[in-house]
Amino acid sequence: MIVAVVGVGLIGGSVGLAARSRLDATVRGFDPRADEAVARGAIHSAHRDLGDALDGADAVFVAVPVDVLADTVATVLEQAPRSAVVTDVGSTKRTVLGAARDPRFVGGHPLAGSEAAGVEHAREDLFDGATWYLTPTATTQGTLLERLHRLLTGLGARPAIIDADVHDRVMAAVSHLPHVVANVLVSRALDALGGERPPATGPSFRDATRVAGAHPALWGGIYAANRDALADALDGAIAELETVRAQLRDGADLTSWQDQAAIRRRALVEAGLGPGATSELRVAVPNRPGVIADITLTLGRAGINISDMALSPSPDNSQGEIALWVPDGRADEAAALVAGLGFAVIARDDLTRPPISRARMASGGQE
Repeated sequence: MIVAVVGVGLIGGSVGLAARSRLDATVRGFDPRADEAVARGAIHSAHRDLGDALDGADAVFVAVPVDVLADTVATVLEQAPRSAVVTDVGSTKRTVLGAARDPRFVGGHPLAGSEAAGVEHAREDLFDGATWYLTPTATTQGTLLERLHRLLTGLGARPAIIDADVHDRVMAAVSHLPHVVANVLVSRALDALGGERPPATGPSFRDATRVAGAHPALWGGIYAANRDALADALDGAIAELETVRAQLRDGADLTSWQDQAAIRRRALVEAGLGPGATSELRVAVPNRPGVIADITLTLGRAGINISDMALSPSPDNSQGEIALWVPDGRADEAAALVAGLGFAVIARDDLTRPPISRARMASGGQE
């Protein structure tokens, strides 16, 4: 397998390290600092010409800042092989909606990273157990979606398929809003102190403001790219803060409000745990654009994560069979949802999914 990485920083460099070590892939890099990435073992070769880096690639990861993401993805799609799957790692998907019309493109976003930036901080294990969102569309080629899903699993990530607009709304709530609030907390603390010497801060303040001011150029671009969803999230947060303020002034007891926050946080944390035992669904599908994306997005909208998938076309490529591994306790629901789309579940076996072989991953899986 040949993997091309466009933008070899923290995320791109970590993709390269994991692909080399875990998938035995040949990794090429296109980046002004690509020579440093070679020296650090993140990629095999540095390329000054984008076409050279993309030549013969099976998968392309575009890992550049969001303010240049759309243009870079468009340029990559112009030069990438027709058989390559192209994805990005941007934290907003609105910026790459234009690329979604190309059947080779699948929007992506790994929930992994650190406060540190640059290939010098790249790690092979950065994506271990991390959710990696994928946002296919009706035009996405099913075999390429399957290839990317398997590749990401091989990197150690847990792919999760989701609608692009839902992704941006979710990220505004769980990532972008917390960064804005952290910035506000720092500002309010300094205003409250006035000219007084700052006291020793406790863990609550440190934890809540850990991301304050992180990578200004990067986060300025993220705020702009997701401005609508972030503004909506801020509206909701402001409304709730105003409610709490009114209750405080009225002398209300906020114990139940605090208790509800604990319950909701616990539910959010538990929702991110691993899938455990899985069940296999096998579905006969026609060979037409958008079928695989339709099935996977339907399950994603229901909150049913697909831990693995395998696509087997018929000899004449007129139809095929897709195997999906879903959480054991939701297999019946998944089967009903698939049937509701007009596809029959032709077999289902309960099993614990064995590890994917490196040999199959290296070959790119079913074409």
